Amino acid sequence: MPIVLYRIDERLIHGQVVLGWGSQVTPGRYIVVDDELAQSEWEQDLYRLGAGGVDAVFVSVEDARRRIQEWRGGPDRSVVLTRNIDSMLRLARGGLLEGAKVNVGGLHHSPDRTEVLTYLHLTHEDRANLRALAEEGAIVTAQDLPDSHRVDLQTLLGS
Repeated sequence: MPIVLYRIDERLIHGQVVLGWGSQVTPGRYIVVDDELAQSEWEQDLYRLGAGGVDAVFVSVEDARRRIQEWRGGPDRSVVLTRNIDSMLRLARGGLLEGAKVNVGGLHHSPDRTEVLTYLHLTHEDRANLRALAEEGAIVTAQDLPDSHRVDLQTLLGS
């Protein structure tokens, strides 16, 4: 089955993903692409508790790049999650996500970020990385929940 959702959300597996998106896309697996989390089994266990009985795997960006074709052709409907834009961009390099729809979900307030949407705050680097992600062929939009208004990249970047 295909990868049914690519999502950037700093909270990774949480209520909006499991209940909101999960009820719409019915995944059989969450694939969390995060270099640090891929090395921390106790943190992985915490995220698995929130996955609502859906399988969750944790891999580095490089491992995900090697396995993405396998997941696209595998039997499980999968949701790919990254904590930040940089990780999704690294996954996409070389056109690996060409034509894929990438959803930017929750990137919240911090001192170096400015509000773009209530659930989306970006740094200058984040904006550059979103542009680069689109240049790699990904279709980038922001949407916190499936029934919410989808915001295109040009609107996000103010262009």
